[in-house]
Amino acid sequence: MTANTDTPPLPPPVNGTRFVLVRTSHPGNVGAAARAMKVMGFADLVLVQPRFADVLSQEETVAMASGAADILARARIVDSLDQALAGVTHACATAMTPRDFGPPTVAPRAHFAALAAPQAPAQAVAFVFGSERFGMANEDVWRCHACLSIPTHPDYGSLNLAQAVQLIAYDWRMALGGYPVQPRTADAALAGADEVAGALAHWQHTLAAIGFLDPAAPKKLMPRLNQLLNRAQLTREELHILRGIARAAAAAANAAASKD
Repeated sequence: MTANTDTPPLPPPVNGTRFVLVRTSHPGNVGAAARAMKVMGFADLVLVQPRFADVLSQEETVAMASGAADILARARIVDSLDQALAGVTHACATAMTPRDFGPPTVAPRAHFAALAAPQAPAQAVAFVFGSERFGMANEDVWRCHACLSIPTHPDYGSLNLAQAVQLIAYDWRMALGGYPVQPRTADAALAGADEVAGALAHWQHTLAAIGFLDPAAPKKLMPRLNQLLNRAQLTREELHILRGIARAAAAAANAAASKD
């Protein structure tokens, strides 16, 4: 298809990264790809000649985007790959290198590490994905600087389009520095040495009550228990649980003794 010369040129990729989907046929894949992008913090999505002109607003697309409707709202549809690569300085095809000639085939992680290295020149990067049925045409691959080969099992390397987008988006985000893991719970407070000493005194009394410790010949039982607790690095809550067990054991021992 001839590019529409009335379409204004695209601005450079948002934050230096663009995802380009060429001739997609399934609306759900477009929505899922938008979701995969947003999860990794990317926002620039361009579609080249999708099967459906209204794909960005179709119900299935929006449903599969699942919270990434803003990515769809900002996405653009263009007539050619040349238009989609406007402002791009390094394009990566997610396809096999043509047999006769073409760009080098590289593993994403190693290639991304080199692209994002501090000493490397700043690049405006695009990741280009072909159609679900036919992949990328050779003519499109030749427009790119590298072919990305996701290291899949040699006997079965078929990936869904959105899955491929997710893998590439993840590896690229990690190369750029990634995001810190956000803990869901606060760090628990560790028990202090005085609290451990109090628990040991409690246990010593209980162990004697249940006949496990002979007060006349304690040997090294309590120091060994002290070392065990030090290695365990118990939290206050965990220490309270163990003291509760000691209280219950002592109560059971006293109840048994009273029956006798």
